Amino acid sequence: MKKNMGTADRAIRILIAAIVVALYFGNVISGTIAIALLAVSAIFILTSFLGFCPLYMVFGIRTTKSTDNK
Repeated sequence: MKKNMGTADRAIRILIAAIVVALYFGNVISGTIAIALLAVSAIFILTSFLGFCPLYMVFGIRTTKSTDNK
């Protein structure tokens, strides 16, 4: 699995996930939409730590700058 996410992309995903979690625990969002957003947030966190997004691979997107991806 080659990394296809750059540092900025990974940081933005983590920030979005943190905002969603804060909104959930602040009781701003609730119900089905909250569960769906938390699931997306979990995916954002996972892909950020791995540095790999399967959808980027499908669409041919690459936000990493280096050519030596491990």
